[in-house]
Amino acid sequence: MAHLGAAVNIVTTDGPAGRAGFTASAVCSVTDNPPTLLVCINRASSAYAGVIENGVVCINALSARHQELSRLFGGRIPVDERFSAAVWSTLETGSPVLVDGAVAFDCRITSRTNVGTHDVLFCQVVALQSADHADSLIYFDRSYHVVTPHPE
Repeated sequence: MAHLGAAVNIVTTDGPAGRAGFTASAVCSVTDNPPTLLVCINRASSAYAGVIENGVVCINALSARHQELSRLFGGRIPVDERFSAAVWSTLETGSPVLVDGAVAFDCRITSRTNVGTHDVLFCQVVALQSADHADSLIYFDRSYHVVTPHPE
């Protein structure tokens, strides 16, 4: 799987089960009508129970400047320390939105499927926040890479 490059995202949630978040590269578009993404989450993740109970997530696509934040959310760092390392806002669902992220998809989880050690979450987009001409952080061959927009 290390040879399959992917965008780096921080997936966040907040609600009755509390605030949680994790780094994910297993995220992709499913359909544009209704706008739906899928996210894979390991059932052993510290964020799993909160994500499932809250039923909402925000998929925050990261820019080059977020490499360290990605590491924090991918490690065993306490939740409060993870979130204190960046500035967050909210959109419709109340899930934390990274203020300076490349793009944020605020979603309701509409269904989930169990596959091996993970759940595949199908997430319908209910709100969006996008930066103008942001670069994108990619994970490939066990390291970070940056993709920049093509000049117009």
